[in-house]
Amino acid sequence: MATAETIRHKPTAAKKNFRVADHKFFLLFVYLIAVLIYYPYVKEDSFSYTVFRVVGSAGIFLAVYAVKVRRTLLMCAVLLAIPAGLQRILLFRADAGLFSLLGILASFAFDVFIIVLVFRRVFFEHEVKSETIFGAICIYLLIGYSFASIYAMVDTLQPRAFYIDPLLNLHSVPNRFDFIYYSFATMTSMGASGIAPVTGQARSITVIETTLGVLYLAVLIARLMAGYRHSSVERD
Repeated sequence: MATAETIRHKPTAAKKNFRVADHKFFLLFVYLIAVLIYYPYVKEDSFSYTVFRVVGSAGIFLAVYAVKVRRTLLMCAVLLAIPAGLQRILLFRADAGLFSLLGILASFAFDVFIIVLVFRRVFFEHEVKSETIFGAICIYLLIGYSFASIYAMVDTLQPRAFYIDPLLNLHSVPNRFDFIYYSFATMTSMGASGIAPVTGQARSITVIETTLGVLYLAVLIARLMAGYRHSSVERD
């Protein structure tokens, strides 16, 4: 009789393992990677570019959904998500205007808020699971996007803060993807060929991101992987 009950409950347990609610960070990871892959194929001033911006704003609310917090923090996340989403849709390009600068600030504030919430979820859990690892990777990717917003803000305040090499670029003014490329190349210590920081502020932020990227991989990710192996051994 016990064996029959166990067999009846096995499909239910299998379905539970594949629920969307149990793989929020995995979905957020897939979305963040998909944005990096698809971005170069989007042409500006086209319908696909508009769709891409709308999808980019939808990713903001996916990040809110991935973070399980109490009601007060959830309301704060939603309030920050609204202006950040509008910035992704309406004010995507950086210029010297006040609204563009406020939009970049709103997007950056939301990214930092989500990073802090995900960090609390990931690094304060007693048991390290695969979903915890995906959460840590999402933090790494979100840090890259956040620094891209910082670079865009610096370029807005200082139009010649970054030098675009005309021999390695098809344009002379940096755009959003240039800053994303520069941010991730800096964070991984790979070096972004074709774009270089010129002003002291741009170089200082570049050094900070490089240091954070190396420390994050060397300390936090290594600690999580060690905890994941330990948890796997205990479960076995």
